[in-house]
Amino acid sequence: MIGFLIAAAVLLLFLIPGLYTGLTVRHYTVESDQLQRPVRIAQVSDLHSCGYGKEQERLIAAIDREKPDIIVLTGDIFDDKREDTETEYLLKGIADRYPCFYVTGNHEYWASEEAFLRKMALLEKYGVKRLAGSVENLEIRGEKLQIFGVDDPDKVLDFHFRRGQSSYSGRVPEELDLLEEALDPSAFSLLLSHRPELFPLYTRHRFDLVLSGHAHGGQWRLPWTKNGLYAPHQGLFPKYSGGEYKENGVTMIVSRGLARESTLVPRFYNPPELVIIDIQ
Repeated sequence: MIGFLIAAAVLLLFLIPGLYTGLTVRHYTVESDQLQRPVRIAQVSDLHSCGYGKEQERLIAAIDREKPDIIVLTGDIFDDKREDTETEYLLKGIADRYPCFYVTGNHEYWASEEAFLRKMALLEKYGVKRLAGSVENLEIRGEKLQIFGVDDPDKVLDFHFRRGQSSYSGRVPEELDLLEEALDPSAFSLLLSHRPELFPLYTRHRFDLVLSGHAHGGQWRLPWTKNGLYAPHQGLFPKYSGGEYKENGVTMIVSRGLARESTLVPRFYNPPELVIIDIQ
């Protein structure tokens, strides 16, 4: 009996911390020869219109404490089933104080055409720049940045989509080819694209940094491991589910995302995260 109680206590001590879903902040540093002064980016990904306090006060406060120069929203900020209320609170709280850039995720396209248009109208209402096969040139304290963005592959034609086809990359290859023509070698180049499983495709191009989401950290992780158990479009034991990856001279950072009450399966040793990247 004592052995059973000890085993149960040990199991609980392992399980309880793993179910923690409070907001965490994860920092990365990316070295660059193009910049003389550091630039800080806050990455918000896969919110799925989940809430962090009244009118997103905890998430907004966490962003403010980090004092980013820009905010990037790397897809699934909205959800196809949940109302847009929590997402609008976030946009209202940040967009008039920080330059904000957004790319679509798959769940935005899984909504109806009418719902998709409403979501895009909210971005426009609050002045968030949507990058859809396009580039924005910025200067921050004299430092030149180029921010590129591509639509999620589930966009086929306008608002039509395909679900669950892991080999399907939509118009992303063509968009990347066109975007690469606009690269300025004197500027730091940042690509926003929701899907991390397309990293081998991104590495064929000359972007300095790729920011993605979508994989939700593999949903279940063992402590101190990098990748989780399962990610959409990658399946079991995904290769790119959360963290920093480097291949062929290209760095990709994958956010584990902010979704929690919207997920069917609870997160395990995989707390929601706000990602902060210092380029220096």
